[in-house]
Amino acid sequence: MLLDGHDPAAIAAAADALAAGELVAFPTETVYGLGARADDDRAVARIYAAKGRPVGHPLIVHVVDSQAARFFSDGWPDLAQRLVGAFWPGPLTVIVPRAEGVASACAGGQPTIGLRCPAHPVALALLRAAAERGVPGIAAPSANRFGRLSPTQASHVVAELGPELQVIDGGACEVGIESTIIDCSRDRAVLLRPGTLTRSVIEAVLGSPLEDRDAAAPRAPGTLDSHYAPRARVRLMSHDMLRSSLTLLASVPADPASEAPLKLAVYSRLLPPAGAVAFHQAMPARADQAAHELFTVLRRFDDLGAQLIWVEEPPATAEWDGVRDRLLRASAS
Repeated sequence: MLLDGHDPAAIAAAADALAAGELVAFPTETVYGLGARADDDRAVARIYAAKGRPVGHPLIVHVVDSQAARFFSDGWPDLAQRLVGAFWPGPLTVIVPRAEGVASACAGGQPTIGLRCPAHPVALALLRAAAERGVPGIAAPSANRFGRLSPTQASHVVAELGPELQVIDGGACEVGIESTIIDCSRDRAVLLRPGTLTRSVIEAVLGSPLEDRDAAAPRAPGTLDSHYAPRARVRLMSHDMLRSSLTLLASVPADPASEAPLKLAVYSRLLPPAGAVAFHQAMPARADQAAHELFTVLRRFDDLGAQLIWVEEPPATAEWDGVRDRLLRASAS
């Protein structure tokens, strides 16, 4: 059931549903989330069941501000405060020590918890309305089947999870890929998942280097080897490899007696030869534009019936880290 994100009555109804332990999907600036009140383990269990998500894979809790975040935290690390002061509301999740006895289902059994304040006006309106009804935060992974493409439009959520789910329509997500996740639960900041915030911008706020994930890092959403995958198989290719493969493909004459070839889609800055592929989408030259459209493009290829997707590797620069991470995990399946 679609609800108008600009209608205060719809926001109130969704907040009532969350307070009662029901699921509600809502937009953020990154992707659409599947929400339940984070302080109710039975409500959170409905998220895992709806997505087919392993219960040990933690969720991110969305809060209205840093003060609300302290409800879930056992102490508030200085590292986290520096980051949220600079980037909240926004596409940043901080991992902090979890308050004992709070949101254990969200944490996947870990002593840490991921917290984020989204920058989408509809999400903030929902969080405020829910808080007025005694909901301290909303647990919300992406509103899709586990391991599949994240939704960036309300229609994507309906297609993934069905028309009976309450979905607040707030338009297309501005960012398009999930938040950057930084572990602040130890004595140093550790990058667990890249997003659209670049390492240099984060390190300027921290005043120290941002370390890479290590064996002692807590589990975090979206960090499995295979994730963010369309139904079609994805192959990530260098510019030269893609050019050679497309040239070879175009040079092979069609055999009328053979079986129909796989429907091939290409997402690249390179223009394929005429007639070489079934579908082509030009990859933007800017990383933020590519992030904004990435999941929508892959979902469109699925809807068109593509069976194989060749994707040109993005530039090896820091601003492309988030897009590259999603493509690597999509191609791992």
